[in-house]
Amino acid sequence: MRHPRAPLLDDPLPVVTAADQADERPVTLRELTTQSLAVPPPTTGCGQAILHACHQAGFTPATRYVTADIAAQLATVLVPRTAIDPATPGIRTAPIEDRPILRLLFAATRHTETANPTTTAIVAALRTAARQSRTPRLPAA
Repeated sequence: MRHPRAPLLDDPLPVVTAADQADERPVTLRELTTQSLAVPPPTTGCGQAILHACHQAGFTPATRYVTADIAAQLATVLVPRTAIDPATPGIRTAPIEDRPILRLLFAATRHTETANPTTTAIVAALRTAARQSRTPRLPAA
């Protein structure tokens, strides 16, 4: 029997700020207790992960904006690393060192009795791409 869910990679959510507001040193999640954040909606996987991690750290994040628009979130925010273009001018990222927030990216396939060769090849290619770069890059526009 095939597993219809194939894990690909864990995508960390670093802290993203304007380049002139912070350095690139790792931060602790508790350091964000005094920050007003732009966060994804709590109904999304990222939004749930952020709320859960903050609650586990003992606080509720102060939310300035709630938006699913990644570009709008790049003010002071926790954003999945795969959503950040490292060439974007004027931003700086810093990892969370004490309680990293991760989202699991996976390929979901329909459950079948026999494996579809095309589906198997696509999932294998996605796994290879995820292994090749632990620092994902966005495709060129």
